[in-house]
Amino acid sequence: MHAFDLVSPTTLEDALTALAEEEAQPLAGGQTLIPTLKSRLAAPSKLVSLRAIRDLQGLRVTDDLLCIGAMTTHATVAAQARDIYPALADMAANIGDPAVRNRGTIGGSLANNDPSACYPSAVLASGATIITPQRSIAADEFFQGMFFTDLEEDEIITEVRFPIPVSASYQKFWQPASRFALTGVFVARFADAVRVAVTGASEAGVFRWQDAEAALADEFSPNSVEALARPSEDMIADLHGSGSYRAHLTQVLTARAVAAQLP
Repeated sequence: MHAFDLVSPTTLEDALTALAEEEAQPLAGGQTLIPTLKSRLAAPSKLVSLRAIRDLQGLRVTDDLLCIGAMTTHATVAAQARDIYPALADMAANIGDPAVRNRGTIGGSLANNDPSACYPSAVLASGATIITPQRSIAADEFFQGMFFTDLEEDEIITEVRFPIPVSASYQKFWQPASRFALTGVFVARFADAVRVAVTGASEAGVFRWQDAEAALADEFSPNSVEALARPSEDMIADLHGSGSYRAHLTQVLTARAVAAQLP
């Protein structure tokens, strides 16, 4: 690991000032960044820890939105969102292991945009909005491909605002060693629409499965997606599973997510 300076500002303003310096990088939960530093794949001159900024932590409900501070840990979401957005809480409760859940943050996960991370599917399926000090970014515009987002270099996430659906479910087929999603599907049902987001499967990162959304809008039933075939050409193929296997998982997990929401 290369040498670097570490600062821990207590206000957002001080954090933004520190991050304006050349080669400064934000540190959220550190569950991806620290291993990257240890592998010498990154060498920032300064890390700006966001952990002491209390304004970036916690959950609140306003205007039918669940608003989650960017530095809120997965464990906190799992514990405090259960009565508000149960599917989101269940998803957070099954991310990684206890160490990851108590250190990893929602903002860090979204900013990193790992192609197998769970939170991007929840954000995209919910039609959530990502808030930064400069602007608001719709989920459909935020994710730009594997490990890429619409964030600018000096931009950090401060809050994520989730519309609360009528019902939702996240179904995940995980890789046993990492507990990342080999494929994960989040289905959110709203009064006027259904949104389906898939993680862990595509080389382009998280995506909406619009054919399934259209079919489920007509009839919200597992039978509606059983006949749908997700093309496998753009799916990830590695030692854990072929592209066709992940395409099949996409269909199976979508049907399970729908079934989980029915009486």
